[in-house]
Amino acid sequence: MTTPAAPQAHEHPQANVPGGLLGYYESPIPIRRATLGDAIASEWTKIRSVRSTLWTLGVMVVLMVAIGLMSALLIAAADTDLAGEPVVALGFFGVLLGSICVITLGVLTIGSEYSTGMIRTTLTACPSRARVLTAKAIVFFLLAFVITTVTATVVAVFQTAILGGGIDSGSVWLRATVGVGLYIAALGLVSLAVGAIIRHSAGAITVMIAMVLLPLVLALFMFSDSLRDLQRFLFEYSIPNQLGALYGSTVTETGPSGWEPLLLMLAVAAVAMGGAYLALDRRDV
Repeated sequence: MTTPAAPQAHEHPQANVPGGLLGYYESPIPIRRATLGDAIASEWTKIRSVRSTLWTLGVMVVLMVAIGLMSALLIAAADTDLAGEPVVALGFFGVLLGSICVITLGVLTIGSEYSTGMIRTTLTACPSRARVLTAKAIVFFLLAFVITTVTATVVAVFQTAILGGGIDSGSVWLRATVGVGLYIAALGLVSLAVGAIIRHSAGAITVMIAMVLLPLVLALFMFSDSLRDLQRFLFEYSIPNQLGALYGSTVTETGPSGWEPLLLMLAVAAVAMGGAYLALDRRDV
């Protein structure tokens, strides 16, 4: 009886195993480079899963609807003449207060990651800092725009129905809904940029609230004749007055009108985002 020959040293019993030599593994999952779309999907998951989004945008919707409808009901009960002012302009007060909520969410979108240290994990998963900030800006801007525009439109419809007056022109409606939505979203984008630059949520929110209210407050207390030009400038270019211009109702006869306030805010947002990209790229986390 013959004994089987031992395998030669150069022979590998595992050579016929799929995948080659023992210990070699090839993932069945296709490997590809991360894209901006992946970063956007990640940021969308973040922003919709945190409670701050629900609370800030929820409070904004409540303020816009409650103040807008209350204004219309009070005017209807008192039978007050709007003196040629568009009916949709009554939504101004709710939007102005609601803008504080959008500012807060814009800062928290990036500021909260710095306060918790989550920004390190984010930038480890996506080393391209410009891509991370771009994804945050796109997701936040679209979310703020859609919520503000839809709410402003609903409020305008109810105000028109309550007061039973004539329908405002199409251009007034477009500015009071889509225009206001774009303006508030751009203002929120400025707050996101400020949050990226300051890296402190409370400090960035304070800066943004001062940006909204301080020019108008300062102008109210400028009584000297030598400050008239500065006072007029602060009145005309204050954010409340620019927002009122989109509704066709301003506190001054001069200054931005029509779509000009939106163009100015978009320009400010572009400059602020440029500073945020520069700060995020040149500073460590």
